Amino acid sequence: MQQRRRLRCSRWTILWQVLLLSLLSFGFREVSGQLQYSIPEELKKGSVVGNVARDLGFNVKDLAFRKFQIVSHDAKQYFNVHIENGDLTVSDRIDRETLCGDKPSCFINLEAVIENPLTFYTITIEIQDVNDNAPTFAKKYFEIEISEFSVPGVHFPLGNAQDPDLGTNSVQSYTLSSNEYFRLGEQTTKDGLKTPEIILERSLDREKQSSYDLILTAFDGGKPPKTGTAIIKISVQDVNDNFPSFTQAINQIKIHENAPIGYLVVQINATDEDEGTNGLVSYAFSQFPEKANGIFSIDSTKGDIKIIGTLDYEASDSYEMTVEAKDGGGLVSHCKVSIQVIDVNDNAPDITVPTLAARIPEDSPPGTVIAIINVRDLDSGMNGEIICQISDIKDFQLLPSSSNYYKLVTAANMDRERNFVYNVTVQCMDKGSPSLATNKTIQLTISDVNDNAPVFERINYIVYIIENNQPGTSIHNIVASDLDQDENGKITYSIVSSNIDNIPVTSYVSINSMTGVLYAQRSFDYEQLREFQFQVMAKDSGSPPLSSNVTVRICIIDKNDNAPKILYPSADTEGSALFEFIPHSAEKGYLVTKVIAVDADSGHNAWLSYHLLQVPDPTLFGIGQHTGEVKIVRDLQDSDTLRQKLVVLVKDNGVPSLSSTVTLSLVVAENFQQVVPEIRKQPTNADSKSPVTFYLVVSIALISCLFIITVLIAVIYKCRKTPTPTSYGAYSRNVYPQFTLGCPSEISDTSLPFPFSYDVCVTLDSKQNEIAYLKPVQNVPTDNLIDTDNPTEGNICASTDLPVSNIDQVLYFDI
Repeated sequence: MQQRRRLRCSRWTILWQVLLLSLLSFGFREVSGQLQYSIPEELKKGSVVGNVARDLGFNVKDLAFRKFQIVSHDAKQYFNVHIENGDLTVSDRIDRETLCGDKPSCFINLEAVIENPLTFYTITIEIQDVNDNAPTFAKKYFEIEISEFSVPGVHFPLGNAQDPDLGTNSVQSYTLSSNEYFRLGEQTTKDGLKTPEIILERSLDREKQSSYDLILTAFDGGKPPKTGTAIIKISVQDVNDNFPSFTQAINQIKIHENAPIGYLVVQINATDEDEGTNGLVSYAFSQFPEKANGIFSIDSTKGDIKIIGTLDYEASDSYEMTVEAKDGGGLVSHCKVSIQVIDVNDNAPDITVPTLAARIPEDSPPGTVIAIINVRDLDSGMNGEIICQISDIKDFQLLPSSSNYYKLVTAANMDRERNFVYNVTVQCMDKGSPSLATNKTIQLTISDVNDNAPVFERINYIVYIIENNQPGTSIHNIVASDLDQDENGKITYSIVSSNIDNIPVTSYVSINSMTGVLYAQRSFDYEQLREFQFQVMAKDSGSPPLSSNVTVRICIIDKNDNAPKILYPSADTEGSALFEFIPHSAEKGYLVTKVIAVDADSGHNAWLSYHLLQVPDPTLFGIGQHTGEVKIVRDLQDSDTLRQKLVVLVKDNGVPSLSSTVTLSLVVAENFQQVVPEIRKQPTNADSKSPVTFYLVVSIALISCLFIITVLIAVIYKCRKTPTPTSYGAYSRNVYPQFTLGCPSEISDTSLPFPFSYDVCVTLDSKQNEIAYLKPVQNVPTDNLIDTDNPTEGNICASTDLPVSNIDQVLYFDI
């Protein structure tokens, strides 16, 4: 009935506490409460103490989900909670005397921990005494020696019986077996201790009976009562009428628990006024608690009580014992010795981790609970007060949760790429002097999430490939990296869809999705496509996936696969050019004509040089190696042949070099009328009869007609032309192509860094033969040059304007 009232009161108390906490601290995750039960000791294992779930107001189904657990600070686990039904049951034998000794109240304190949200409850179980111990005497035999001259009414103290039970269950009364000489009495000491004694009723006569055996029985107040017996052996001796007398009846001593072995606790001293053996006193423990066995000893002759074992305040904080002093005549006196053990700081804090999340994702928010830590110290007072802290890691915090619990939580955002594992050391230190500390290291692993996009090793890629490559050739390896782990860091490559002149870029290049290697899908022609660009995407395999793009620029490198093309003079079908006129008055240095050629290649492959391959008189004509200008190197003489035929070789600077030739027909004459007789001259040999001469005359006549018509058209065009041309410059002479290098050259170190422009002009009169020829642009600022280290496009165009003395007679050929 009393237990039910306590439970009912406890339930109302818990409800009011929960309601009050909800109103005052709404939003807190941690709640505390208290339950109290009362049970008798020695319950059978499996006995139900109470239903924790019902008493705390929980649904039984929530106990497992919320990880309900019982934490006990005792060495033994006396209670268990069944998660299935919430019953608190006894799991081990409970002996109140072992747990609490002779203390009037005995409690076992448990802590109930519930997660989600974190809640703590204190469960106090009162252990009630039952009559499970019978009274026992310190001695099985009490030996008393009584002088035969003892007068009736003499008292002989005996040792009292001990019963660990409390209250009425302890010793209540004594009985003595019936006899005619002794009766049972009771003596009360100064400290209120009642001990039995026998009282002499009649005078003894040793000659009639020298000894007596009596039975002393002790009864407790249990129902049914338990008893204990001792045998009193009485020997009748000669007169010894003085008892030993102690200098101090009660001895109270305080010693520290770290007192060494052999330490003198107290010296008991008793005197006897008798003489001889009747006055010789010996000492012994008459009542000695079992827990003091092996810890204290007494010198039988000196009365010194010393330490022979290790004191432990946590095992027992006090000892009470009775010392008897016995003289040689058998008279005995008793004194009480009370020893109080003083606690010293000899126990370091104990750290346990009931709950631990050893692995958390890196996107866990600050405040995520990693571990719940329980700390306790067996010492008392300041020696048992604990302060805990963690190692100097700013990413975590240790927050106190209750008197003995702490929470280890994250204090910042985690980043696996910065630190994927943490070793957090929790240090707990008590306030003793000197203080003791305990460290416990908690290892935490950070799991990866896909929070890093792939990163290319370059900002952009410039790839060079020589034209006329084989389809399927490996061009370059695009490499990207991802700081994430496993699938989050697995990268695949792809080409972002785009078109080049309405043709998909994938028809030009392809990429290996796993390795990032680029392959050419076709053979490239520098003269058709010099460069193109596209984007490559690197995507990881995370969920959701992250990607990055990079621009790849393909530059086609020229190969010497084009021979020089001669623009002027234009050759006929037989490879010979038209006639060039040289006046008789031409002097040394006279510009006869200019050979103009271009090469579709670029760089060194387009550097052209001019050479005379066949020349009748090497002393008469010379050609500029780089300009192609054919000049007279000496003055004309009358003996010189009026008709000359030169073969000019134009070759590029490629490896191997490619070349072209043109044949120049030179005639020394003042005007066109002088050309015909010269042409009509037939050689005297058999070859002069060839019909070639006839064809030549007809060709010259046709050319002359065409030339006259062309001149007339030019004159008419010039008259109708606007004064200020808008597209061809001041004289509409500079008509030229512009060559642009779009990619940095890998063929030479800044070879041919300038574009070329050229004009082609032909005059009717050789005296006025002014030719605007192909030449590199001079004095171009170097800051416009293409830097191979900076892949930006350059577009440099220039032209060279040459004066023309007679514009009316100039023909322009657009190249």
